[in-house]
Amino acid sequence: MSAEPVRAPAGARQAPVQGGPARPAPAHLDPPGGAGAVAVWSIGVAVYFVAVIFRTSLGVAGLDAADRFHVSASALSTFSLLQLMVYAGMQIPVGLMVDRLGTKRVLTIGATLFTAGQLCFALAPSYGMALAARALLGCGDAMTFISVLRLGTRWFPARRAPLMAQLAGLVGMAGNLVSTLVLAPVLHGVGWVPAFAGSAAAGLLVLVPLVLFLRDQPEGHGPTGARERPGGPGFVRNQIAASWREPGTRLGLWVHFTTQFPAMVFLLLWGMPFLVEAQGLDRTTAGGLLTLVVASNMALGLVYGQLVGRRQSARVPLALGTVAATALLWGATIAYPGDRAPMWLLVTLCTVLGACGPASMIGFDFARPANPPERQGTASGITNMGGFIASMTTLLTVGVLLDATGDDYRIAFCSVFVLEALGVVQILRLRGRALRRERERESGRELAHGPAATVGG
Repeated sequence: MSAEPVRAPAGARQAPVQGGPARPAPAHLDPPGGAGAVAVWSIGVAVYFVAVIFRTSLGVAGLDAADRFHVSASALSTFSLLQLMVYAGMQIPVGLMVDRLGTKRVLTIGATLFTAGQLCFALAPSYGMALAARALLGCGDAMTFISVLRLGTRWFPARRAPLMAQLAGLVGMAGNLVSTLVLAPVLHGVGWVPAFAGSAAAGLLVLVPLVLFLRDQPEGHGPTGARERPGGPGFVRNQIAASWREPGTRLGLWVHFTTQFPAMVFLLLWGMPFLVEAQGLDRTTAGGLLTLVVASNMALGLVYGQLVGRRQSARVPLALGTVAATALLWGATIAYPGDRAPMWLLVTLCTVLGACGPASMIGFDFARPANPPERQGTASGITNMGGFIASMTTLLTVGVLLDATGDDYRIAFCSVFVLEALGVVQILRLRGRALRRERERESGRELAHGPAATVGG
């Protein structure tokens, strides 16, 4: 469903009174976009790019971290678990912070925190200090994506906002590629401290243009002052409750929950140990397979975006089809006779895992039409928590099961199927109500503004 253009009320575009001072463009008019918007948006996306590099850096250093801090598999999973817990818990508060403080301030705070977290992780002398560093990194990372989404809506016309969000996601996946292709060989070449401390310099590099040149919105566009700040007692509680009451918000959360976590668990921590220890691959080959997941994600993201943009009825089949394909390939890999799966099966698994990220974005396509503009940030925050909650649960469960079974990855990875089954049940339960509610809203818009695209089932 394409976003409907904002209609200015009568008189909104009238020229100023002759001889009077020029008035700024009304706040509700679309921003102009253009080269200046691209430049400002690129600064924000660069911050997100670096945040993703830091977020996924542990995925290529899991074995090194276990050796450095002398920890077990379950203790190792706590690094990513804590980082994701902080990230998920910050989603709604960050949305409110952006409304109150503005995008530039929140991005600056976020970049400072994740840079400090990466540097502290490089220098941490103990497991406890390293955990604190990852928590700090997760807090800063949590402030980036919602801020970049807000930049897209404030600097580009409404019809461009979905495209800008998709492009931001692709840039984030490019950050994942940097972790795999650059950080991994540097880590094994120069060692732990130089690799992680050196990567922290990228955070300082993006802070400079962020502080000097980024602006929240074009001059004369977007709400300002009191309109920018949520207020009144119970505001947060009311926002969350109103968003949660919408079945589209809950459906979005469960779609995100069910589709995102298999790839995130694989990339963030357990993919490299599984490929090296259970499948007997060398680190270079294993890194190539992790790169394949990211490359597949970027390619399929464009395909999924086009399909959903052209045909809303494809949302549920795409989400459920991705879950089915992921479960099938995951099951075939861990159940393959013998000790190791053939390379062609591992390549196919990694290619299919690349669809998890694009499929998770479908969750936002359910939450967005279910909520009015003033609740979009809250609804997006609720949706975005889904996949991270599933990832946290699986990261911890796999680590505990590996310790309990003597590193039996077949048993440990069976936990993936439990969460996928739970998510599918919830998607099937909510999809009818969400789509009916969506049609009701669409009918109301047609009565107010004329015919629009019909939502498919």
